[in-house]
Amino acid sequence: MAKRSQAGTNINQVRQQNQQSAQQQAGQQFQAEFGSETDVQAVRQANQQSQAKSAQKQQQQNQQ
Repeated sequence: MAKRSQAGTNINQVRQQNQQSAQQQAGQQFQAEFGSETDVQAVRQANQQSQAKSAQKQQQQNQQ
């Protein structure tokens, strides 16, 4: 049987809802915090450079 407060509220259900809400807020805060600090264009450029270097190394190894 579920625990109930004097007002008749299901205490376990409220705790579960509070936990879910806290997790959602933490996730949103994480996305907002790091999303605003990330320069997407710089990341894409760095990824392209990395891929180009990797392709060059692959070609050099294939030629040897």
